[in-house]
Amino acid sequence: MSLPTKAMRDGLLEKRSSGLLQLWKKKRCLLTDEGLRLRSCKGPAAGHARSPCAAWSSGSRSKELPFENMVTLDCVEYKRGLVYFTVVMDTGKEIDFRCPQDGTAWNAEIALALVRYKNLQAVESGRKRHISAAHMCSTELDNEDL
Repeated sequence: MSLPTKAMRDGLLEKRSSGLLQLWKKKRCLLTDEGLRLRSCKGPAAGHARSPCAAWSSGSRSKELPFENMVTLDCVEYKRGLVYFTVVMDTGKEIDFRCPQDGTAWNAEIALALVRYKNLQAVESGRKRHISAAHMCSTELDNEDL
C-alpha cells in the first residue's frame, strides 16, 4: 500500500517542447514528494488570471516525472527575469524548463524535493541491508548451535 502523495507546490511552469521548433509551452505543474506532474494549459481556462489551468482531477491526462527516474537538476541560468534549468532523467533525456525569477524558484523546490527523495531512498536501502545482514548473522549463529 502506498502512502498518499503530499503536494508541495502547484502552479505554472514553462517546458521546452521536444519538437523541431522547441517552443516554450506553459504547463500546470504539481510538485509532490514523489515527483513532478505536468499538464497542458490548453482551453478557455488557460488565460484566466485566477485559474491558469483547469483544476487537477483524477481523469485529467498528465505527464509524470517521478523522482525515482530523475538523476539530477542542473544548468541553472538567469536571463531577463527568468530561471532556466534542466531535469536529467536516468535514460539520459534532458527536459528544459523555465520560470519567473521572482519569489521561490521552481528549480530550487524541485532540487530540494529530489534530494529529500534520494536521501529517503538511501536510508531505506541502508536499513534493508542492515536488517538483511543481521538476519544472516543470526542464521549463521543458529546453524553453529546445531
